[in-house]
Amino acid sequence: MIAVPLALLAAVCNAIASVLQRKAARSVPASEAFRLALMWDLIRRPAWLLGILALIGGFLFQATALGFGGLALVQPLLVVELPVTMLIAAWMFKIRLGRQSWLAVGALTVGLAIFLIAAAPANADRLPGLLGWVISAAVTAGLVTLAVAVGMVAGSGLRGVALGIAAGLSFAYTAVLMKRTIDVLERNPPAVLTTWSLYTMVATGLCSVFLLQNALQRSSLVAVQPALTVTDPVASTGYGVALFGEDIRTGPWVVPELVGIGVILLGSVLLSRSAAILGHDVIRVDDPEEIRRTQR
Repeated sequence: MIAVPLALLAAVCNAIASVLQRKAARSVPASEAFRLALMWDLIRRPAWLLGILALIGGFLFQATALGFGGLALVQPLLVVELPVTMLIAAWMFKIRLGRQSWLAVGALTVGLAIFLIAAAPANADRLPGLLGWVISAAVTAGLVTLAVAVGMVAGSGLRGVALGIAAGLSFAYTAVLMKRTIDVLERNPPAVLTTWSLYTMVATGLCSVFLLQNALQRSSLVAVQPALTVTDPVASTGYGVALFGEDIRTGPWVVPELVGIGVILLGSVLLSRSAAILGHDVIRVDDPEEIRRTQR
C-alpha cells in the first residue's frame, strides 16, 4: 500500500525537522518562551529554517499518505520518527549509541509491527458531523491547555513531557483536519478552497509548530520527542475511529494491540533514558556559557 512508504518518508522528514529545530532552539534564552520573540529569534537561524523546510516536506508526505489510507494506518507509522530522530541526533551531535539505545529502537519497531498487524486498520468514507467536530475540538483544546499549564509550572523533565504531549495532541488534530480536507479535495476539488477545514488546518498547524518550538526551547529533545511521537499517533488513531468510522479489529485482537502499544511505550522510555543521549542533550537554555558555545 502506497500510504505506508509515504508515511515513513513523513516520519523521516519530521525527525530531521525535530533535530534541526532543537539545535536552533536550545540556544534561545528562556525569557523568550511563549512569546513571539521566540519565533523572531528562531527565524533568523539557518538550522531552524532548514528544519521548517523538512517539516513542510513531512506535512506534504503525510497529506498524500492520508489520501491513500486512514488515520489509523498512517499515524501509527509516524512512531518511526522517534528512533530516526535519536539516530540523526546521535550522528549530528557525535554521540555513540549504546546497547540500551539499540534495544529501544528494536522495541519501538517490534511494537509498531505488532500493533499494525493486530489492528489491521481499514479506511472509511464517512465524514464527521457538526457535533463530532465541536466535541472533538473542545476536548482537544481542553487537553492541550491542561498540558501547557502543567508544562509552565513543572520541573525540566516533566515540563518537556507535558509540552511534548500538548504539541502531539495539536499535531494529531491537525492530521484530522488534514484528512477531512483531503477527503473534500477528492470528492469535489474546487470546493476545497472554500471549506473551513483547510484554513482551520493551517491555523492549527501553526499553533502546533509554536507549541513544538516552546517545548524544544524549554526542555531537552529526549524529554520532548517520546511524548510528542507517541501522543500524535495514539490520539490520531482514536480520532480516526471516533470521527471517520475507521475500523480496527476488536475482540481478542485487543490483547496484542495493547501489547504492541506497551512495547512502543517501553521502547520510548528506554530511548529517553539512554545514557549516551542524556549525556549530550540536557542543556540549560538560560546558561550564558552554553549559549555562547552552541552559537559558535
